[in-house]
Amino acid sequence: MKHTALKVGLLTTCLVGGLGLFSFTDPGERTFEIMKNLDIFATLFKELNTYYVDDVNPNKTIRTGIDAMLKNLDPYTVYYPEDDIEDYMTMTTGKYNGIGILTQQRQDKFLVIMVYEGTPAEKAGIRIGDEILKIDGLDVKKPGINVDKLMKGQTGSAVKLSLRRFGQDNTEEISVTRDVVKMSNVPYFGMINDEIGYIDLKDFTGTASKEVRQAFTDLKGKGMKKVILDLRDNPGGLLNMAVDISNIFVNKDSEIVSTKGKVSEWNKTYTALNPAMDAEIPLVVLTNSRSASAAEIVAGVIQDYDRGVLIGQKSFGKGLVQITRDLSYNSKLKITTAKYYIPSGRCIQAIDYGHRNADGSVGKIPDSLQTAFKTRKSGRTVYDGGGIAPDILVDHPAQSAILTSLYRKGYIFEYANKYRHDHASIKPGREFSLSDAEYQEFVKWLGDKDYDYTTDVERKFEELEASAKKEKYYDVVQEQLKVLKTKFAHSKDSDLLKFKDEIRYMLEQEIILRYYLQKGLREHSFSKDPEIMASLKVFQDMNRYQSILKNGASK
Repeated sequence: MKHTALKVGLLTTCLVGGLGLFSFTDPGERTFEIMKNLDIFATLFKELNTYYVDDVNPNKTIRTGIDAMLKNLDPYTVYYPEDDIEDYMTMTTGKYNGIGILTQQRQDKFLVIMVYEGTPAEKAGIRIGDEILKIDGLDVKKPGINVDKLMKGQTGSAVKLSLRRFGQDNTEEISVTRDVVKMSNVPYFGMINDEIGYIDLKDFTGTASKEVRQAFTDLKGKGMKKVILDLRDNPGGLLNMAVDISNIFVNKDSEIVSTKGKVSEWNKTYTALNPAMDAEIPLVVLTNSRSASAAEIVAGVIQDYDRGVLIGQKSFGKGLVQITRDLSYNSKLKITTAKYYIPSGRCIQAIDYGHRNADGSVGKIPDSLQTAFKTRKSGRTVYDGGGIAPDILVDHPAQSAILTSLYRKGYIFEYANKYRHDHASIKPGREFSLSDAEYQEFVKWLGDKDYDYTTDVERKFEELEASAKKEKYYDVVQEQLKVLKTKFAHSKDSDLLKFKDEIRYMLEQEIILRYYLQKGLREHSFSKDPEIMASLKVFQDMNRYQSILKNGASK
C-alpha cells in the first residue's frame, strides 16, 4: 500500500506541476480555482489511499468521482474509460464482434431474450428462450462471469455454447463463429397495404441515412404512394444522419438545424445538401416519449416545414449536442457543447432535464415557460420547452396491474416458449392471432402460478387508510373503508377476462417473436397498433391531412 501511495504522490506532483505550467499561459482567477481544486482532489486521494482502513481501488474510486461530477452537469456528458470503449463504439457505429443475441438473468437462469436477424446466432439455430449453461466450458453462474463479454471476440473466432432448450432435459452444444454484428438502423420496412409504405427507424448510427434511402427506394418500387416514418423509441445518434434523413423529404438548401454553444467557432447551421428524394409524398411521422435527440430533429423539421403530420405522444425533449473528446490512456469524454435549434427557431430541450415522468417524458410545461414559434410554410403555431408535440395525440391507457405482474414474473415469456415448443409453425405475423380457446389454455396454465398484484385503486385505499389513522379519523370511517375495499378488491379470474384483449395482444407478440423475430412482430402490429391505425385513418381523409398541415395546433 505504501508503494501505491508513493505513486499517487508522484502523480499529484506531476498533476500540480502540469497545472502550474498551464497557469502561466492563463493566470486568471478561474484557472487558479481549477488548479487549487484539482490539487485538493489529488492530495485527498493520496491520504485516502495511505490511511483508509481497507485497500482502495483507484480505478473504481476515481470513476465514481468522475461520474458524480458529470452527473451534476447533465445526463448526456459521460466518461468512457478504456474498458468501456467497445461499448462506446457499439453505440456510435451499431457494430460489434459477437454472435447477435441479447441475454438476461431470470430466476437464476441466463436466458436468450432476443436473437437478431441475419446474425451468426440465428444462422446457428439459437432461439429465444434458450438457457445458456456454459460458454467455452465456463459455468455462467460462477461469480464474476460476464456473459455478454464472453460471447464477444474477434471476427472468425468460435465460441462454444452449452444450451438447454425449453421443454428438453438434454444439453445442446453449439459452436458459433463470431462475426461483425451490425445492428440495423431500419430493422423493418414494408408495405402496409397497396399504397402505404412503412419505415421503422430505430437509431441514427453512421449508416442510418443509407438504410432509410434504400428502404424508401424499394417501397417506391412496390407502388408506395404514402409513407409512415416510425421514430418511436428512437434515442437518436449522429447529427449528420438527422440532417441527411430530413433531406429525403425537404428540398435542397432548406435549413435543417442550427447549433449554438460556448465555443462560437463551432456554431453552425446545417442545410439540406441534395435534392429531396420526394418533397410531395404524403408523410406521417410517429413519435413517443422515447423519441429523442436526432429523432426529434427529423420530427421537428417535418413539422416546421409543414411537410408531414406528426402522430403519437410528445417526444423526449433533448435539444443538446454532444461531441467526443479524446482523453489520456485511450479514454473518452462525450461532452455537451451546444443546444440545437430547428427551422422554426425553437429549441426542444426540456427546461428541467433532471426531473421526468416515470416513462421518461417531460410532462406538462407551464404556458408561462413556453415560447410560441411559427412553422415555415403555413405559419401555424408550435412551441418550445420540452419536446415536439404531435399534431394528433394518441393516448395510451395505463397498462393493467395484472399484465404488469404477468410480464414481470416472466409468465408471458415462459408461455411463449411453451407455445413454440408445442407448435412447429404458425401463420405469418400479419395473420396470426390466438383463439379464445387458446387464450383459455393460457389461463388454465396460470392456475398454479404466483402472480398477485395491487391495483391502483387498492393502493389508493391503502393510502387513504394510512391518512385516516394518522389524522385519527380511522374509527369514524373504518366500516365504510372495509366495505369499499371489499367491493373494489381485484379478482385474478375476473381480471384475466376483463383485460383479455390487452393480455392476449402481448402474448401474441411474444409468440410471433419466437417464429419470425422483429419483422413478424412489426407486421402483426399493423392492425392493432394505435398510432399506425391513426395514421391509416388520416391517410384515408386527405382533406383532414391537408387541414392539419395548414391549421392544426401542436399544443
